[in-house]
Amino acid sequence: MVSPRVPSSHLEMLDALDAAAWPGVATVPAGWQTRLRARAAEAQFARVCARAGIELDPSAGADLVVEHAELFARIADGGWVGLAEGYMAGEWRADSLVDVLAALLEAGYRPRGRAAGPGRASGGDVPPDLVQHYAGDGMSAFAGHFATGVATTQREMVASHVPGAGRGSEPASHFVDVTRIEAPLATERGDLANAQRRTVEMLLGAGAVGAGTHLVEYPASGGAVAIAAAHRRATVDCITADAAVARGMDERITFAGVTGAVRVEADVDAGLRRRGYYDAAVGVEKLETFGPREKGAYLAALGTLIHPGGRAALQTVTRTEKYSPAADAALDSLRAYVWPGLSFSTPEEIARVVDRETGLRVIAETHAPQHLERSLRLQRETFDAHLREAAADGFDAVYRRLWRWQFALREALARLGMTDLVQLTLVQRSRRGRR
Repeated sequence: MVSPRVPSSHLEMLDALDAAAWPGVATVPAGWQTRLRARAAEAQFARVCARAGIELDPSAGADLVVEHAELFARIADGGWVGLAEGYMAGEWRADSLVDVLAALLEAGYRPRGRAAGPGRASGGDVPPDLVQHYAGDGMSAFAGHFATGVATTQREMVASHVPGAGRGSEPASHFVDVTRIEAPLATERGDLANAQRRTVEMLLGAGAVGAGTHLVEYPASGGAVAIAAAHRRATVDCITADAAVARGMDERITFAGVTGAVRVEADVDAGLRRRGYYDAAVGVEKLETFGPREKGAYLAALGTLIHPGGRAALQTVTRTEKYSPAADAALDSLRAYVWPGLSFSTPEEIARVVDRETGLRVIAETHAPQHLERSLRLQRETFDAHLREAAADGFDAVYRRLWRWQFALREALARLGMTDLVQLTLVQRSRRGRR
């Protein structure tokens, strides 16, 4: 399976990597047991590729070329994490990484190996200097909503999961306005910025943000939400635990001329002590970066920040009924290197957590799965066009490969319909309940 064009200096190249920064990439698992398991991993990989229609023979126009046999030791040791580390180490390549990953996922590829390891996890915050190389607006890492998707809304009755629902003053069910947005028409990279602005406007609209609104964005998402809210004559507090995010936002807010309306804080504890202080709260694609137990704490925090008449608006990526065990195994590679707590919930699971662990209630949700796929494709293409600039900003070859990997994997999941782009509108529950 390995291409005959294998340079003898591959291990020397690995030795040259920064082992402190990339321990999983710089070190190839070794030992006689690993060698035995590597042969089994290679055979399994070949079988799955054949079943998935992935051509491995370079002379036949290979879809995937294995350049170095060390890849299979990595897969034997780490499963999908090892497959990702092999890609980051340059041990295999594919002309269309998205197509290959989608085919492996659809074939149910789930090699055994360690779960998410130490890798080089960032804690969930993407460096602003990296975001600028793939964001349509230069500052936003989140997905957009394109103008050409037709939206339809219907009111649906859902069961309440509040303890004691159906007895006393708490209703057994309530209504949720559910909007489904169809796939956008043809798009190109230049459309991404407008799509991201539309995401922001949708969130601000859901939060009823306007003149005089006191808004909190938790956590801060780069500046687009704060700037747009300030242009609506709102007062905005942005809370982040990342000093680099705070510095980047300060620069953008100054450049946008809205410093008088926006305050950026890098002190999460101080920000979260303002119970009932805000008219509205916004969070953009943070919920999915938390583990299951942390999601309730995050949602509860949003609920305590807004006053009884306030509203919260969230954008998050959720999983669908098509989400598979292979998909979850593949995400171990992102848990190891990007988002340690990454976990996709269903909208129903989120609503259950909201009802049971917060004083909020979901009253509206939007679904735009194809817009998620399109956004990820355009972000990936934009990043590919800025690889030299990313290198000049200090992101080494391994980091750049990691970022190409995470875009391709998330795009593959969206293409297969395993993930969805969802916005949720939440309000405080009244003591009498809310239908």
